[in-house]
Amino acid sequence: MNDLIGKELTLSFDGTINCVSCGRKTRSSFAQGYCFPCFQTLPETDDCILRPEMCRAHEGISRDMEWSEQHCLQDHYVYLALSSAVKVGITRDTQIPTRWIDQGAWKAIRLAKVPNRNTAGRLEVALKKHLSDKTNWRHMLANNIAREIDLLKEKERIIQLIPSAFKDFISPENEITELAFPVNQYPEKVKSIGFDKVPEYKGQLIGIKGQYLLFADDTVINIRKHGGYKINLSFE
Repeated sequence: MNDLIGKELTLSFDGTINCVSCGRKTRSSFAQGYCFPCFQTLPETDDCILRPEMCRAHEGISRDMEWSEQHCLQDHYVYLALSSAVKVGITRDTQIPTRWIDQGAWKAIRLAKVPNRNTAGRLEVALKKHLSDKTNWRHMLANNIAREIDLLKEKERIIQLIPSAFKDFISPENEITELAFPVNQYPEKVKSIGFDKVPEYKGQLIGIKGQYLLFADDTVINIRKHGGYKINLSFE
């Protein structure tokens, strides 16, 4: 898509949605691309995906233990990232820096390395008393971000707030990863649209950041949200 920045794009939704797991046609998409039966049964859509502290794979409890062994019972990092303001988040070791790119973070640093998803989630919950775990996506897309924050000093501050039960997991890695996104200009007033209500959209693509396409008329489209949608793309 980088090669299309600066071009006029037409994106047309033909009404077809297929589950990203089983492929069946579905009228509505759940959890960014799943049909309702898959949403109810797959480990990818379990409650602990959004609330990792609820993960019980370390106790041998999962919708699919083989999947959990590959995704939950692996090393996870708790990290600090700058997307709008400083936020805390978690991700598998193998998802760095993919997760940071997905969130639109422009800087990130590892805070702690833990052996599984549940531990990462419990530490994240403890730290949410002191900083957010959410990105203000409007600020992120308008490039209204906290540039003055020293992420290493912020890590040092947060380390003092980590409960003693998690102190042994603190990561000695202090490398700050900086990410640049292909954006020619940022929207002034972010206007989000979705294909369910706007089945066809035409506009000049001016950038890509995180999960979003950015257009010259301040329109943004969250592509991740439309997993399974059949979209026809054409450009001049």
